[in-house]
Amino acid sequence: MSGVAADLKPILRLFFAERRRALLLGAALSAATVTAGIALLGLSGWFIAATSLAGLSAAAAITFDVFAPSAGIRLLAIVRTAARYGERLATHDATLGVLAALRERLFRGFAEPGATRALLHRPARLLFRLTADIDALDSLYLRILVPAAVATGAALAASLVLGLMHPVFGLCFGLFLAGAGLGLPFIAGRAARKHARRRAHGIEALRSRTIDLVAGQTDLLMAGRLAAQREAIAAADHYAARADDRLNRVETSLTFGFGLVSTWLLTASLLAVAALAETKAITAPVAALGLLVAFAATEPFAALRRGALEVGRTLLAARRIAPRLAAVAAQEPLAAAQPGYAFSLAKVSAFHENSNVPALQDIELALQQGERLAVIGSSGAGKSSLLALLSGELPARTGGVAVAGATLLTQRTELFEDSLRGNLLLANPDAGEIDCLEALAAAGLLSDVEAMPRGIDTPLGEGGLGLSGGQSRRLALARLFLRETPLWLLDEPTEGLDGVTARDVLGRLSAMAAGRSLVIATHIRREASIADRIAVIEGGLIVEVSRRGEAAFEKALDRLRLD
Repeated sequence: MSGVAADLKPILRLFFAERRRALLLGAALSAATVTAGIALLGLSGWFIAATSLAGLSAAAAITFDVFAPSAGIRLLAIVRTAARYGERLATHDATLGVLAALRERLFRGFAEPGATRALLHRPARLLFRLTADIDALDSLYLRILVPAAVATGAALAASLVLGLMHPVFGLCFGLFLAGAGLGLPFIAGRAARKHARRRAHGIEALRSRTIDLVAGQTDLLMAGRLAAQREAIAAADHYAARADDRLNRVETSLTFGFGLVSTWLLTASLLAVAALAETKAITAPVAALGLLVAFAATEPFAALRRGALEVGRTLLAARRIAPRLAAVAAQEPLAAAQPGYAFSLAKVSAFHENSNVPALQDIELALQQGERLAVIGSSGAGKSSLLALLSGELPARTGGVAVAGATLLTQRTELFEDSLRGNLLLANPDAGEIDCLEALAAAGLLSDVEAMPRGIDTPLGEGGLGLSGGQSRRLALARLFLRETPLWLLDEPTEGLDGVTARDVLGRLSAMAAGRSLVIATHIRREASIADRIAVIEGGLIVEVSRRGEAAFEKALDRLRLD
């Protein structure tokens, strides 16, 4: 239970931090709806019974006041209708607002360096967290917290009303209703948790495998794995269907249990009010009121049925999301580099998350402002890790790191389903149209953009659909040019480009980098050749640093690919 509380705590804190008043208003309106419904049914029963008895004698009929009860019934009906309408508006508006804030907070959490690197291996996970898991949390307020609070309040109110007829009657009714009404959903919730989790895992696997089939059908076909992927999708569907079947059985059992409890409770209430009426402790109209109040008080507990089945899915979503919402100590900013230097590293060692093997070991390196450094080495030697360290994405465990403001251009060109302008403004939201056009011109993309029907406002598809590979890389380069930072970190900037495009990109990059420092992680000669120094890294260790004009510099260039 402590684990459940720890998972729910950041979720609930966010709920009440974002829409406290709206959530409390929705709960209050829900309680008002139930209370008005119970009072309406009880008063209507009393009025009908009292009217029928008053009609047995002329004297009683003359003195009987029909206006006050009928006015009360109309008032309660209006209150119930208005409260129900207001409750739906308030609870759903508050819930949607909280979920929107939760999605934003979660997206920001997954944008942290460590989480981003992990998601690159399983990008579908982010989609499921932002959709399925967030959607599961709407049950926490709408189907669990509010119904449970309202049902408990209804049991207490009914217990007080019936207690005025006889204290023992009211006490026994309230205890049994609250115990059985909350106990049955609790038992059903525990029984359904495992199956709800399995259903959530099954649906996630089904979606993920279907996405893999659609996105990679050509590769699967060439590898002869298309039939195997279809079988994997069918297996996930069968797994989710079995969990659905188990949940349906739990729901059927819970419905049957509620029916038994309601029948037994109403039968006991009928016998109790009959006994009290027979002893003249209450009148017949009051007995009718008591019976109908008991009947109406059981209704709110039926709303817990859906929540009991959703609790497993909700807790699973909370456990997945809570770590990204929990307060995390802010990472210390990198120290500023000394005047005249772009960065300096002193005996630095760094580890990737959940790894005991150092990505970088005892790094001693410094770069003066305006110098260009190429970092070369085999795949996995630590080139990208060094760039991640300098950009602040990989924290140093030991040693000292001092870096001027840096911008990292990774191997992947990340473009979004937005206009060209929108993709450019990600680098600098304050950039004007002239700045954007100048950056496009410097990247060699302006003529292509001007040839498009809508120019810089041309919309792109998902992942930059609509641009060629070379154009996408030039757009990423234009974004880099909009970043006014003294240090640019480039991870294989021309990888995958043809020779002509690559040389043009490098030439433009070199021209725009005048006065700035460059660090280029590469295994291609043309990229390293624009550097003033070359550092060779192996196994996370820098084994050699050479300067242009030295024999070691030329020897290092000769080790690189000629593409």
